[in-house]
Amino acid sequence: MKVCTDACLFGAWAAADVQIQTAKKILDIGSGTGLLSLMLAQQTSAHITAIEMEAGAFEQTKANFELSPWKERLNAIHNSIQDYASNNNQTLFDCIITNPPFYESDLTSPDSTKNLASHSTALSWDELVKSVASLLQENGAWYVLVPTLRAYTMQKLALNDGLQLSEECLMYNDAKHLPIRAMLKFVKQKEAVIQRKKIIIKNEDQSYTTDFTTLLKEYYLHL
Repeated sequence: MKVCTDACLFGAWAAADVQIQTAKKILDIGSGTGLLSLMLAQQTSAHITAIEMEAGAFEQTKANFELSPWKERLNAIHNSIQDYASNNNQTLFDCIITNPPFYESDLTSPDSTKNLASHSTALSWDELVKSVASLLQENGAWYVLVPTLRAYTMQKLALNDGLQLSEECLMYNDAKHLPIRAMLKFVKQKEAVIQRKKIIIKNEDQSYTTDFTTLLKEYYLHL
């Protein structure tokens, strides 16, 4: 699986949040390569559980965990989040992070593993939100990356299950174009004040912006 810039930026944005940095138990839903778990492990002392249903991606997560300096705090589980949530023995998490499948009615790929990663046929957003709500402790935080045009859809679904939007950070490739992603933070509480921010990845000369560099310098070798 490829490591994308938007996923790296999302992981760095979440890792910089105080609620992540003080968490004791974190859940990564749909871990893929294990990228997000590894980024959060670098910035916290939390025990991190990574759930991945696709066999090849699970093996990749597990292998990357074993090669990392934080392997004692990282646990990979081969399962769907629906099954994991329904069989959960009351283990609740301080924080949950998700880079979910984006697409619903779009054309699918002949590659079934790409479909699992990119299309919500195996995990609808409604199922995802319900699983998150059942696994997140009171006042806990959920961080999720979505296409900008579907951010409001995710907000409505989350609200139905008692998750309040507390932060929205729009991600732009550059200042001349519309935002490509929305990084959302939801909290499990009755009310929340919403903070709205934005981050631009590249300057006009295609160099990385100061905001991007500040967030990613702990993870990229050549910033």
